[in-house]
Amino acid sequence: MAKLKLGPIADDKPVKVTLELPASLHRDLISYAEILGREGGQVAADPVRLIVPMLERFIATDRGFAKARRGNHISVNKKVDP
Repeated sequence: MAKLKLGPIADDKPVKVTLELPASLHRDLISYAEILGREGGQVAADPVRLIVPMLERFIATDRGFAKARRGNHISVNKKVDP
């Protein structure tokens, strides 16, 4: 069994996002979704649904980002006037 950084993807209300990915990254997302599905005993998730949890996981585990955010007192929910 592979030790993946992502667990099961929550069934949340989808939001439409449009972006372009390199073909190699898209293939990797498809492979990851297939492995994740196999590991969880489920059907492979839509690879696009992996992007948000991967970004959340990346940001949550980036020590440099956490340190910079603490040092600059940046709030995720803080509104900035234009």
